[in-house]
Amino acid sequence: MTGPRPDAGAEWRPPHRTHLAQTLGRLQHGRLDPVHRVSDLVAWRTVRTPDGRTATLRVQAAGGALLAEAWGAAAESAVADAPDLLGGRDDPTGFVPGHPVLERAHRRFPGLRIARTGDVLGALVGATLEQRVTGEEAVRAWQVLHRALGDPAPGPAPAGMVTPPSPRAWQAAPEALWRRAGVDGRRVATVRTTASRADALARLLDRDAASAGEALRSLPGVGAWTAAEVRQRAFGDADAVSVGDFHLAAVVGHVLAGRRFTDAELVPFLEPWRPHRYRVARLLYASGWETAPPTAPKRPRSPRP
Repeated sequence: MTGPRPDAGAEWRPPHRTHLAQTLGRLQHGRLDPVHRVSDLVAWRTVRTPDGRTATLRVQAAGGALLAEAWGAAAESAVADAPDLLGGRDDPTGFVPGHPVLERAHRRFPGLRIARTGDVLGALVGATLEQRVTGEEAVRAWQVLHRALGDPAPGPAPAGMVTPPSPRAWQAAPEALWRRAGVDGRRVATVRTTASRADALARLLDRDAASAGEALRSLPGVGAWTAAEVRQRAFGDADAVSVGDFHLAAVVGHVLAGRRFTDAELVPFLEPWRPHRYRVARLLYASGWETAPPTAPKRPRSPRP
């Protein structure tokens, strides 16, 4: 691949088989995500460090190795963090599928790892934009806001890619932009509040994921679902359960137990899979179970004569 020479690069041989799309695909917000472009053989990601430096990272699969190259002021940092991003801290040892559907998925997707971005603010913004809206609405909001507030991506990034906005940019985004992105006032307030605490959020990476999740829930507008989503994305937590998700309880119950669950039923049902409860969800998603089939409508009662 031609283009400007990278500012940093390294080859990494992961201890477990790692598939780029299966590992990083859920970080991508739509096909034209301005900060993620993921395929089976190559993945692009733009980053902004807490001190404001930016970079474009490219990861390519080469046999059993992964080649990470980066451009920009934060290139060395992006390359150094690439193993974590690619699931280097994710250890599936001890995971017992315990169900035919999970056993098939575990065999079918041996390269699925849990990514760790290390970007708490970015994960929190993404999860906040997904609150109480459809997936399509959340994707559109993410793309509109990043294209307007991000900076041009360094290096030979694919067309349309930009860097994540700075905390100051999130706080200063005009009301007209939020309206154009379809983001209501409550979510706007949450994004602005969390952006104002970006330095404190970055320090949460020094904690374990569970403790960080409790700290996140102390923020206005951040509940159990949002905190779990951040733990999954920023911390690579293979055990975080998105309680309150619109589909998860129904999917798990339908596929693994033959009936839809409520959230109250979901948590005790998943307990035997601890500390791999999010891995269970990821395997179901990878198998095509993003939503449970709709329940059959009731037949209308015949009118009385």
